[in-house]
Amino acid sequence: MSRMRIGLALVLILLAGLVPLGAQETRPAPSFDGAAALRHVERLVAIGPRPAGSPGAARARAYIVDELRKVGVSARVESFDAVTPHGRLPMANVVASLPGRRQDVILIAGHYDTKWFREFAFVGANDGGSSTALLIELARRLRERPHEYTYWVAWFDGEEARETWTSSDSLYGSRHMAEELGKSRRLPSAVIVADMIGDRDLGIRREAASTPWMTDVIWASAARLGYATHFMPDSLAVEDDHAPFMRLGVPAALLIDFDFPPWHTAEDTLDKVSARSLEIVGRVLLDALPGIEDGLTRSRGGRP
Repeated sequence: MSRMRIGLALVLILLAGLVPLGAQETRPAPSFDGAAALRHVERLVAIGPRPAGSPGAARARAYIVDELRKVGVSARVESFDAVTPHGRLPMANVVASLPGRRQDVILIAGHYDTKWFREFAFVGANDGGSSTALLIELARRLRERPHEYTYWVAWFDGEEARETWTSSDSLYGSRHMAEELGKSRRLPSAVIVADMIGDRDLGIRREAASTPWMTDVIWASAARLGYATHFMPDSLAVEDDHAPFMRLGVPAALLIDFDFPPWHTAEDTLDKVSARSLEIVGRVLLDALPGIEDGLTRSRGGRP
């Protein structure tokens, strides 16, 4: 471990003080099956490339719905057409609903598509595969425990640009959902997005545009669970599937390890993904959710 990472660990351990001492002592560490999540990544990679509008994407979508059904989680497929540089393409988001004691919604999301390349077969083990797998296991765990808020777990289609990232060629699925929910005035109370979180050398920076108090809660959970070296205090601005919701005023946080050398190359393969990294992110999210619920509830009478 480098001196820098040891120093970062000490800083983030101090952040654990943001959580009341009694909660640190009494709340048990949540369980999350990283090995099961990695098996999902393996099966998705076996499908091959999964760009939006392709047979591979349809197979990945069917896999998600089938795995949810096996653990008693129902999901809806929300189909739409998207205008892209490659013409109009059929796309679809998958959304699982896990009712809580109240109807207010916390949306936890990621993308399941992979980027389209002419030059090589891009299987996206980390970029597309890791978020898909994490959310399948997260939905299973959320079903098993009581929660105050209703959770929507969403797999977005079309996060990747078909050509070059622009405001119109990217984030197709999240832009579609945010627009539709905005029209119907059914926007979620908060959004958490995970992307590229399976890297064996896991190092997640604070996303600069994310809602600060939500990021604080997540980083405090990481420190409490002993994962401070993987949740780093410096920041990096990344536009991702949280952005369309933030533009509509919804508090949101992005978890992404953007320091991933095989990003958008043929080397983004299964051996670059770790069950341990998937487990760390899953456990941190499960630990942070009660704090996020509490922050949202308190914000009704003032800012958290």
